[in-house]
This record gives sequence, structure tokens and C-alpha cells, in this order.
Amino acid sequence: MTEPDDWSFPDDVALETVQRQLIEWYEADHRQFPWRETDDAYRILVSEVMSQQTQLGRVVEAWHDFLEEWPTVEALAEADRADVVGFWTDHSLGYNNRAKYLHEAAQQVVEEYGGEFPDTPDELQELMGVGPYTANAVASFAFNNGDAVVDTNVKRVLYRAFDAPDDDSTFEWAAGELMPEGESRVWNNAIMELGGVACEKTPSCDDAGCPWRTVCHAYETGDFTAPDVPTQPSFEGSRRQFRGRVVSTLREYDELALDTLGHRVRVDYSAEGEYGREWLRGLLSDLTDDGLVEVDDDGDELVARLQR
Repeated sequence: MTEPDDWSFPDDVALETVQRQLIEWYEADHRQFPWRETDDAYRILVSEVMSQQTQLGRVVEAWHDFLEEWPTVEALAEADRADVVGFWTDHSLGYNNRAKYLHEAAQQVVEEYGGEFPDTPDELQELMGVGPYTANAVASFAFNNGDAVVDTNVKRVLYRAFDAPDDDSTFEWAAGELMPEGESRVWNNAIMELGGVACEKTPSCDDAGCPWRTVCHAYETGDFTAPDVPTQPSFEGSRRQFRGRVVSTLREYDELALDTLGHRVRVDYSAEGEYGREWLRGLLSDLTDDGLVEVDDDGDELVARLQR
């Protein structure tokens, strides 16, 4: 990553010092999540996929339940996809296609890699549904072989602490410069922890004992603005919620006709109404595109079932 032309770390920031301060702060006390206690790539991948736009507190129980059901990558690869998707829906883990992709990634690891996960970010991105962020997180936390993680929390820290401009390329360069070489596992955990417990939208600098208060631009000036943070749309009443209900209902029945399915997923379903056949066909179209549902339409009656 090329150094920015118009920004650099403040002159009074000694990188080795702030690196040591953050790692010591993290190792002294941090939130205990079970995936932080393992370097098993499968378990870490499950946690990363579950954590996408889902609060970590809710992920813990789902993570344990998932691994009790499918304790190894081989077990998940052999599972019925409908069961995996059903688990995702039952635990309200968001977009069901994540479950589909996780299942397909497990099959790739078994069939293409002999059950052993690749250990670099580039190779991990070859797995179905694994993007740059997730690949780097797995490489970091499982193999200590990743690059600096740059998520919303990390951007907020860089923006406030070092007065970095709101620019993705600058954030990436700054994060890379800060990370000690060969320390991606502890460093990425530490800087995300800092953003999650001390440098939140409403910061808790003193209460959390932020180790960077002496160099932090925001702490010195009292200006704790930060880059805009996208908010997660409400789940209640959303299309995501009803796609999940469709999947749950079709798990219970082998197949259902359109109107029968509609009445089971929505109490105010009305064939010709706002939430009627056209609305339901849209949900089924989304789920079909995701490879979760298949639909038979002979012109007389549309019938939906889970894809096997």
C-alpha cells in the first residue's frame, strides 16, 4: 500500500511505543469470546460468518450450538444443506445465503484441500462466500498470517487517535503501518477490541483505560466525531425476516402451494393485496437466486420447496 501524499502519523507518535501499549492493554484484559481461545480455522470461519452484522453476544450461543451439531469441517460438508440453512434461520443469524456459502466452503475444503484450510488471505478468498475481510480475519486468527484488519471500528480508531482522513486507502496504509510484523493474530484482536470497548460511537476513553489517550487527537481536542457508520436495517418486519419464515415453513413441509405458504408466513397475507402473491413471488425469487428454494410453476399452481 502506497504511503499517502497528504497525511502521515503525527511527529510525536512512536509506532513501537503505541504498538506495545495496545498489545499490553489487550493482553491485560479483554472480552472473552470462545473463538478467541482457538486457532482452529473451521471454528474461526464459523464465528466470522456468524458475526457479519450480528451482535457478538447473540453469536456465542449460536456458535456453540452450530459446533455441537457439526463439530468439524467434514461434518458440515456432509450435512444436508436444508438443515444448515434451517439452523441459520432458527438462530436469527441474518441472510440465509451465508449458511449456504458456509456449507459450500466446507465442501471445498474437504474436496479440494483434503480437509486442511489454506492459510493465506488470497487462498482463503477462493472459498465460496469468503471475501477479503473474512479471509484476512481467518488468516490472522487461525494462522497468524494476515494483513491488518480494517473494519468500521478500526477506521474510527485511526480517525480519532491519529487524525487520519476519512479515506479508505489512507486507513489501509495506516493500519498496515501500525501492525507489528508477524503479529496479526494479537494485533487485529487488540485494535478491534479497542474500537469495540473504548472507542465506540460514544467513547469510553477513561473508563476503558484506553492506552492511546496520551497521543489521541480526539482525546486532546475533545472532538470525537468519526466517519459515518452505516446502521443495520431493522430486522423486524423486513424482507430478511420473511425470507427466514419462508425457509422455516418449507422445512416443516415437503412442499407448499403459493397461497398456502403465504398464509403460513404472514397473518395479513392476501392473495391480491399488498402482501400477496406478487410480494411472495419476490421472496421466492430471492431465495431461488440464492440456491435455497426451488419453485415449480405449471401455469395452474406454483409450488415451492427447499432445494436439496
